[in-house]
Amino acid sequence: MGNGNKAEMLIAICAVLTSVIALFVAWDQGRVMRAQQHGSVYPVLQVDGFVSSTPTRRSLGLRLSNSGVGPALIESVTLLEDGEPIDGFESHRESLPPGYDLSWSGATGRALAPDQMITPVEVAWPVEVLSEDDFYEVAGEWDDLALEICYCSVFERCWKLRGIGTARAERVQRCERSDRDIFEELRTPAPSAGIETPEVE
Repeated sequence: MGNGNKAEMLIAICAVLTSVIALFVAWDQGRVMRAQQHGSVYPVLQVDGFVSSTPTRRSLGLRLSNSGVGPALIESVTLLEDGEPIDGFESHRESLPPGYDLSWSGATGRALAPDQMITPVEVAWPVEVLSEDDFYEVAGEWDDLALEICYCSVFERCWKLRGIGTARAERVQRCERSDRDIFEELRTPAPSAGIETPEVE
């Protein structure tokens, strides 16, 4: 092989290597940019139960908040009792002492913004209607309830949160969108319902 052919082959090899390196750099930059995009809209849902007793009012319920940096698109919410899915709040609601106010806020299909908090359900009694001992007994009966929430980011990365308080969400491939909202179903009065004050946020 002549010197000219060797030079041409060397130039061709260098050109191929340069193209491969450029392709890798472009791919790596794209990967970094995608990671930055996902990180900039990363939602972190948290569910907390609360029990409150003041001089005028006793209340219990659930709070749902987004402590992440991107909106959480809530696709489904399932109510759990002792870790197992149940149909809704009906049995627990029917056992509530009379005279309560009930407020709720829909969650399924909602886009919860960063630092936004909603109260999907709250039950409250005037202090003259329910003694403190009876109230804490009722609150104890609701301790076995928790939520399973499937939610996604705007880039369709999805997570499933199961539990209350310190529960952490786990990545899932996708969320099945539910047409049902267990909190909106609280609009229907229970047979033994007390005074109800709907609150839709």
